[in-house]
Amino acid sequence: MVKSGRTVSLRDDGRWANQKDGGQRATSLHGTQKQATDAARQNLKNQGGGELKIKNEKGKIRQKDTIFPAKDPYPPKG
Repeated sequence: MVKSGRTVSLRDDGRWANQKDGGQRATSLHGTQKQATDAARQNLKNQGGGELKIKNEKGKIRQKDTIFPAKDPYPPKG
């Protein structure tokens, strides 16, 4: 089961936010989506894993990743 989650999204001021799911404020702000995503991945690794959601410029989720050691609730079949 996934322990916690983080979301990377674009703010109105043009900066990318790394925010804990359910949090009021961003944990960190970045100039690029990649920087925010890298920071969110590191936060999740430090917290024992979780679900990372990355949103596009329009606010739609474009990617979801389960960060180890969390267990993916919907692993690929194969």
